[in-house]
Amino acid sequence: MARIAGVDLPPNKKVEYGLTAIFGIGLPTAKKIVAHIGIDQSKHIKDLTDDEVTKIRKLLEAEYRVEGALRAEIAADIKRLIDIGCYRGTRHKVGLPARGQRTRTNARTRKGRKKTVSVYRGPRGERK
Repeated sequence: MARIAGVDLPPNKKVEYGLTAIFGIGLPTAKKIVAHIGIDQSKHIKDLTDDEVTKIRKLLEAEYRVEGALRAEIAADIKRLIDIGCYRGTRHKVGLPARGQRTRTNARTRKGRKKTVSVYRGPRGERK
């Protein structure tokens, strides 16, 4: 089983698609990596030699930010936005969409589960 950047790659997938299991590597980047190293596109992760896995690991360390380093960078960028108090930073702080999406409907991913607001009824049960 190939382990690159702290991630166990799925053995039954082709190399291009298996590399996308690493945070920060999408399909276009994975295709560039495979082409740069010269691995056959039809090869599966389980068929990689130790030498090829080492080449992939060295290339990722040298040229790409992935996994922990990338997550730390993203977190630092968001923290910077919050610290300077810009609009996007306040949206991140409050947990609302930061890129102009509507919130009257939708936006449930950012806002969380619905919070039902009930109508206050006074002591005798009438609406106020």
